[in-house]
Order: sequence, then structure tokens, then C-alpha cells
Amino acid sequence: MEESVLAIIPALNESETIAGVILGLQEQGITQICVVDNGSRDRTQTIAAQSGASVVTEPRQGYGQACWSGLQTPAAKRVEWILFCDGDGSDDLSQLGELLALRPDYDLILGNRRENAFGRSRLTPVQNFGNWLATQLIWLGWGRKYEDLGPLRLIRRTAIDRLNMADRGFGWTVEMQAKAVEHGLRICELPVNYLPRQGGRSKISGTVVGSARAGQVILSTLAGLYGQRLMKVSRQQRFQQGLLWAIALLMILGSAIATPHGDFLNQPDAVPLFWRGMGLMSIGFVLSWGLNNISSGWFWLLAILPRLVMLAMYPGDDIWRYLWEGHIQNLGFNPYLLPPSADVLVPFRFDWWGEINHPDLAAVYPPIAQLWFRLLAAITPSVLLFKSTFVAADLGICWLLSRRFGRLATLIYAWNPLVIYSFAGGGHYDSLFLLPLVTAWLLSPADQRARRGIACNAPTAIGVSIAVKWMSLPVLALIVWQTITRRKWGRGLLFLLLGLLPLAIATLPFCEGSLFEGVTCPVVPLSSPFVNYGRSASLIPQLVSDLWPASVRANWIYTPPLAGIVLWGLVRSLPVGKFTELYFIALMLLSPVIHAWYFTWLVPFAVASRNWGTRLVSLSAFVYFALPYGLATGSQGWMLSGVQRWALWGPFVLGLAISLWSRGTPDQNAVKTSSA
Repeated sequence: MEESVLAIIPALNESETIAGVILGLQEQGITQICVVDNGSRDRTQTIAAQSGASVVTEPRQGYGQACWSGLQTPAAKRVEWILFCDGDGSDDLSQLGELLALRPDYDLILGNRRENAFGRSRLTPVQNFGNWLATQLIWLGWGRKYEDLGPLRLIRRTAIDRLNMADRGFGWTVEMQAKAVEHGLRICELPVNYLPRQGGRSKISGTVVGSARAGQVILSTLAGLYGQRLMKVSRQQRFQQGLLWAIALLMILGSAIATPHGDFLNQPDAVPLFWRGMGLMSIGFVLSWGLNNISSGWFWLLAILPRLVMLAMYPGDDIWRYLWEGHIQNLGFNPYLLPPSADVLVPFRFDWWGEINHPDLAAVYPPIAQLWFRLLAAITPSVLLFKSTFVAADLGICWLLSRRFGRLATLIYAWNPLVIYSFAGGGHYDSLFLLPLVTAWLLSPADQRARRGIACNAPTAIGVSIAVKWMSLPVLALIVWQTITRRKWGRGLLFLLLGLLPLAIATLPFCEGSLFEGVTCPVVPLSSPFVNYGRSASLIPQLVSDLWPASVRANWIYTPPLAGIVLWGLVRSLPVGKFTELYFIALMLLSPVIHAWYFTWLVPFAVASRNWGTRLVSLSAFVYFALPYGLATGSQGWMLSGVQRWALWGPFVLGLAISLWSRGTPDQNAVKTSSA
């Protein structure tokens, strides 16, 4: 006998079902049952009384009014727990034992009808949408992710007294759940069955007018509660809330403005309009540096929504190579041997073939990237499909970083306009190599001397990253070196093999010849003119070429200084994150070929280091798009002017100097401790 529980059942014309509901409660040991008749014109009162419930008459219409009247009864003052359920027989009361068993650990226990597909199918489309919308708004406003606003709920009497419930209509449930978060109640949602209505007609979902009215009440209730919440918080908290809304407006509006203007080469006015949208997003990004807290709802809303908007942007020209090289693989051709312009491939061209960049050069992307292009093209050679996979990997990086460093620190990556454009708007595949690289970094201990060592899945993840984009190779060398210096020779060899295995396996489909005649696997593009002579928006190579013009034909001269920096990092045995960031910074400064999206490689590591160079170049990198603008307008070739070059690189160099100068300050040390 659950004498500490009072069941309150609001009822309006439920004569067909009320007896069954009361019996179901009694079978679960609930003896104190209060039926609040809310103006029934049938025998609801009589049947409820005959079935053993006490009956309260409440002529003032409203679900919340009926619940409130039940709470004013003498019985409600004596019990420890209040159970609310509907009188239409749709609640599966056989599960009450599960709710009651959770009482020691929670203050509010909610029945979740939407946990599984069967429960969701029992709800009408109006109910499903209304529940989804209301719970999303609570998530945004209060930071708690509910699944349902179901009627079956168990709450401590002392807890509901604290909530000071005010709504007397359909907003009762949503008010309870929002205020429960505000007051710090311990909340649990328990999956429950949802049965077909046993009789009568629903007062909410049964009519279009009733559904619309309920929706209006729920939305206005949430708006009023949120306004009250803002009035209660301090001036600093109100400032933070206002700042957050300003950031949201700037990022969403900026992405919407930039999205129609991605065809830089064919539309002369595209780049200025693109800059306008990215400028708004950049302002929002800079403002986010002033936040001191961020809820999960806001974090993911502004991580996902601008990316979804920018999926519709006309992509950069790299993506046409991805589609083409995946397409010809499915036709049986090797993209490392045949450039897009090969005569044998002419019959297989798409309408968009003319968008492919460098059509006279064969493939340069590593073999796992090529196999991924092939898989996607086998489904359909669709820009949206390819972009969606890049964004999925990008959001995976957001999730990994937020799990390790927290949501606030991860804003440097998640809300970064350069990151959002590069993967969702431009459709560059670099997120596919960053995801396994970040995974390997977070799997690796920050201090090799203090930990037992690196797990085997870290070098495997780096191996996948290498086989997607070659740039991760020095990170594998670091892990192998650190293992060997700890005199674990066997483990070091194992890590080397694990790191090279993904590349070796992925290379096999592109090998030509036989064991007797010789096998060639032309997946390393060292002889490509693009690798040897390509130039784009560089810093140090451009400065060198200004003094030594012949250097433009010798990109190899920047390999020794880069190797020296990598060797220094190996000898110092830097942690994986610091080493990778140092290596990428050196690569950016020394590489003859730089595209704006290359700077995204630095951003995940800036989440830990808070590097000012990376933060600032996330804004200045958009100067790079003066290159396609110059081609589209005929005003310049593929070369930045001196002013443009320093507008792009100056903030990066300045930020690096600031971070180097401030290294060792208390704030920086705190970040280092956190990142470890």
C-alpha cells in the first residue's frame, strides 16, 4: 500500500474510462486517489466516487486549474508524493512500480512516451511536433534536454510547493518541467508505454482548434517563464544572455547571407557578398570569446544550424575532383594514372566536368580518401552527399573536443566561421583526416613520463589520418620515437606497423602489374608538378621568391627547415597535441601552397592551447578569397598583392607572437593543466 502517494486525475467527460484508471491505480497499491472533475456533463463524478476515489468539483476550465485544485485538498497536504495521470486510460499504469522505485534518487520522475518508435507512433503528428518543439525550447532556455511532456509524472510534494506553479491551462506540464530545472530538482525520464485512448475524445489533439490553442498556450507559457528567468538573474547574467542572442543572430544571419554566393569564379560579385556574410559570422565568433558559460543546447544549435544552412552553398572546385575521381574508379579506371582530361575518359564526363580544377594532373589525394570518394560516388555523385560526410566528421571533432575540454573552450572550433565554411560551404574534405588525427591526440597521454604509454588504437587512428591526407605522417614518427626512447622496441615497431597498415591496405586497389613483371603503386604524388612548382598565398616562400626569383621552381628547398622543426619536436619529445600544433604552424609558414581551409588544421589544437595566432587567422584567412575575386573580375592573377598578403598573414604572425610572449602566465598554465 503506497499511502505516501496521492494520485490526482484531472477529468472532463471521462465516464467511459475513469473506472478502469482508478482500478489500475488500486492494483498498483495506490489507495489515495483524487479525481478532479473539470465540468463534466456525463457520469464521470458518479462513477469515480463509486470506484473508490474522492471527487473534487472544479468548474473553472483548464488542465492546470484541475491539477491545482487537487493539490489544495487536505489529502494532498499529508502525503509525500503526488502522482499525476490522465483519466482517458492511455497511461500504462502497470509500470507504476518502476516509477515508484526511483523515488529515493529523484524529485521528479516523468513518464517518457517518446523513447521508442512504438510510443511515438501512438501519438498524433500534432502531439509529436508539439512535444519536440516545447522540449527543444526548454533545452535552449534552461539547458535540460527532455524527451516528452507526458501526463504521467511523480513529484515530491515539497518540490512542487517550491515550484510555485502559476499556469492553469495546458501550460501546466511545460511550466513544471522548466521550473524543475530552475530549482535544481533531481529529474529522471523513464520510458513508458502509451496506450490508445480507451474512450471519449482528446481535448487537445482531438481537434485542430484544440491543438492550436494548446500550442499557443505552451509557447506563451515558455516565453513568460523565460522572461521571468531573465528578470531574476544578475546584470552580468543578463549581459551574457543578450550576448548569446546577438551571437546567434550574427552567425545564423551571416551564414544565410553568404550561402547564395559561393560560385566565386563565375560570379564577379560573389566574393564581396560572401565576405559580408562571413564578416557577420566572424563578429559573432569574436563575441563568443566573451562568454563565461554555454549550455549544451546553445552549443549544438550554433554548431549545427550554420553548417546546415551552408550545405546549400555552391562548393569550391576541389569537390568536383572528389566526385570525378570517385566516379571513374567505379568505372574501373585508376585516378592516379589518368588525369581528368584523358581521352579515354571523355565519354564519361558529366555536365559539371568543366568545373574540375587542374584537369591535366592526375590524382594527388591519398588512397583512403580515394576509396571514400569511390564509395560515395557509388551511392550517387552528389555534392550534398559528399558535403554531408565532411560535416559529419567535422561535428564528430566538435563532440570529441567538447568531451575533453568542455563546451566553452571548444567554441574556438565549433563556432569558427572558417571551419564552418571550409567543410559545410566549400566542401573541402580535410575534416576526414582531422577526425582520426584528433582522436589519436586525445587517446595519447599528455606526458609520456607520467603515464604507462600510448594505446595501440592511437597509432592506428594516425595511420587512417595519413592515408586520408599525407600531412599526419610526422605525428606517427613522434609516437614511434617516444615509444622507442622508453626502450620499448617491440611496441615501437608495432606502432610503426599499425600506423602504416591502413595506408598499405588502401593502396592495394591502385597497384598495377604483377609479381613477375613488377608492381607499381603510384599513390605518392612526388612527381606531380602541383607538388613541385605549385604556389598559392604563401608567406615565407613568397618573401624568398621576391629576393630569389628562381626559387619558385624549387619547392623542395622548404623541406629541410620543416624537417628540422619536426626533428626538434621529436628530440624534445613534445606531447602529441603540442607537437602537432607546432608542426602545422611551421607547415603553414613554410608551405609554398596555402589555401584558406588549410588553417582549419590548427583549430582543434587551439582549443587546448588557446593560441591567438589560430584565432586571428580564422578571421583573416578570408582575405585568401581575393584570389578567385581577382580572376572573376579580371583585375589580377592567382597572386595576392603585398597588402593582401600581409592582411592575411599579419594577424597570424602577431597572434603567434602574443601567445609566445604570454606563455607561462597563470591563465595559460591553467589551460595547459586542463588540456593535459
